[in-house]
Amino acid sequence: MSTPDASLPRRRFLQTLAAASAVNLLPHPMPAADSASSPAPRKLKLGFDNFSIRGFRWKAPRQIDYAATLKIDVLFISDLDSYETLEDGYLRDQAKRAHDQGLEIYAGGWSICPTSKNFRNKWGTAEEHLATGIRVAKAVGSPVFRCILGKADDRKTEGGIDARIEDTVKVLKSQRSRAMDAGVKIAIENHAGDMQAWELVRLIEEAGPEYVGATMDSGNSTWTVEDPRQALELLGPHALVCGLRDSMIWENGDGAVVQWTAPGDGLIDWQEYAKRFSELCPNTPFTVEIISGFARPFPYLHHDFWDVYPKARASDFAAFLALAKRGHPIEPFKAPPGDDSIIAEQQYQKAQLERAITYLREKIGLGLKA
Repeated sequence: MSTPDASLPRRRFLQTLAAASAVNLLPHPMPAADSASSPAPRKLKLGFDNFSIRGFRWKAPRQIDYAATLKIDVLFISDLDSYETLEDGYLRDQAKRAHDQGLEIYAGGWSICPTSKNFRNKWGTAEEHLATGIRVAKAVGSPVFRCILGKADDRKTEGGIDARIEDTVKVLKSQRSRAMDAGVKIAIENHAGDMQAWELVRLIEEAGPEYVGATMDSGNSTWTVEDPRQALELLGPHALVCGLRDSMIWENGDGAVVQWTAPGDGLIDWQEYAKRFSELCPNTPFTVEIISGFARPFPYLHHDFWDVYPKARASDFAAFLALAKRGHPIEPFKAPPGDDSIIAEQQYQKAQLERAITYLREKIGLGLKA
């Protein structure tokens, strides 16, 4: 994959994009899913993020027992609220519960950027939240603690995403010694449209890759008008854990629409993706985070859309545009009205997750267990 273009003013950016289309420099279409010609990827651990089944509101013990029934390798508990207490004894009990059923726990929390619109003071200051997360990760045996910067709205704040990155790096550096002493790496996610892949790489490099890496989210890449394959090329070498899902993208009158899906229902060739994943980050678990059923518009044909992307790079957007030209509209999930809506949502989430696990295990060959 070629190196992305340097930052471009908007007019030159659009001119470059038009030129790319004219001379057929857009990325070649991905081969059909499950291509028989693709060699099998190196065997990867398979798991899921507990947010996939958020509708049940299960606590850690129930999540662990359910994950064991799926015969996966890793349960990614990506929030602190899943634990009934943060006392070390309880956390060690959860680690044993998981170990006894053949599972590893990966741990996570929320925003550590004190100026993000997503920051909450439930766990104290950003520094205190991160310190707590490192302690929790060590107690449950997780090699990482996942956290986030924020969300897309942070790109509109004073100083833009660059200022929020600087604030996050300061918090990370304040806890460097704690993380290094605990043997826990901090995995920052590209979350809900906050950072493009190259921006997250910059954050990691500024903070220190010896103790900071990435939580790589393929769905969130499409929320920053990126192709998940290009994001994999950039974030793969830094990936410590993941939140992977598919996306269907299609053009409309204002730009494009993105709807997240379970793997196999969108535009990603997962055989190709998993093979490249195994080359870039073979020791990272292939953890899915299924968030399906709703669509979000991206009106990139409107002038002000690009205000929050002052350093947009033409080749990145060209790859996303190529995906949009291949996609087609799909219907969102609609739960029935009334009391049955909660049960319907739970059943939908569970079915989507279990279908994803089956697909990745049987069609793509992931997971260490039979």
